[in-house]
Amino acid sequence: MDYLYDGSFEGVLTAIYYNYYEEKAEGIYHKDRYQFSLATNSKFLKSDPQLAAKVYTAVEQKISNEALRQIYYVYLSNHPNKENLILRYLELAFKLGAKINSYYTHPAVLPVLKTAKQVSFEAHRFFGLLRFAEARNCLYAALEPDNNIIILLADHFADRLAKENFIIHDKRRNIAVVYNRKEWFLADLPKDVKIDFTDDEAFYQQLWQSYFQHIGIDSRKNTKLQTQFVPHRYRKNLVEFNY
Repeated sequence: MDYLYDGSFEGVLTAIYYNYYEEKAEGIYHKDRYQFSLATNSKFLKSDPQLAAKVYTAVEQKISNEALRQIYYVYLSNHPNKENLILRYLELAFKLGAKINSYYTHPAVLPVLKTAKQVSFEAHRFFGLLRFAEARNCLYAALEPDNNIIILLADHFADRLAKENFIIHDKRRNIAVVYNRKEWFLADLPKDVKIDFTDDEAFYQQLWQSYFQHIGIDSRKNTKLQTQFVPHRYRKNLVEFNY
């Protein structure tokens, strides 16, 4: 049986529950990307918060908090088969318990650890790469990350910019974190949304670009190293690379 879900983390956990308490899953797939086949039965599962909570608690108590973090990071990844990485990992983890991650080279474990690490690394990268601009009513930052990491950025910047209203806009996925000096929440936000920046913003951007151009020593430029730290795919949203 192939289980189809709505794209949410609760949906994945609901499918995991059905794998154990209903019919065993051959695979778990996003309903919008599933290729139907006459050879395989499939069933769409509506996300059930109560069933998802049971799986969440079971992972937490019978495996570890670290395993819970790993599968959540895999869910946030852009891996094309992420749901089934989670499924196979948890099938083994419920047998092995907290020692699951010590089986690093196991084919059900290694892809999960590698994918989770990539997501974590990209999130930490954007702690330093995210650039905020001054809009009329808030600070605004745009990014187009490989993985769906803005929820991992939210607490960090809510703590750093606690007295500011801000928006972190993932233009690749048309979603945003919106913070109102008290709490943050996720919202849909089109890629081409019009942001009303302050009159001073252009001046400060030009100032920062000028500083960036002149701070380096030409004879010591290392473009290869710079690319390792700031890949070209991120630069379109970095002020200092757009002059």
